[in-house]
Amino acid sequence: MVSFNVRLKFAAEDRQQMAEVLRQLAEASRLEPGCVSYVPHHLEDDPDTVVIYEQYVDQKALAAHRESEHFKKYAVGELYQKMRERSVENLVALA
Repeated sequence: MVSFNVRLKFAAEDRQQMAEVLRQLAEASRLEPGCVSYVPHHLEDDPDTVVIYEQYVDQKALAAHRESEHFKKYAVGELYQKMRERSVENLVALA
């Protein structure tokens, strides 16, 4: 299992547009056969920061996600163009 959080920071004026882009990306990503979970959140005390929890069955499924048309369209083509900061936290399950 491959699990991680992606943390993205956006300008306040982009908040609504990025929320819609994330909704579309999440909807398409959840249909991928290797996607276990894809859940975008905004921080309760900082709505300009988004945290996406992602989980895939294996590295091959993650690679397929990153090569998908919807990832290229929504993540690379829109989110990455507007983000001010980005970080990734790779997770290791304890049980």
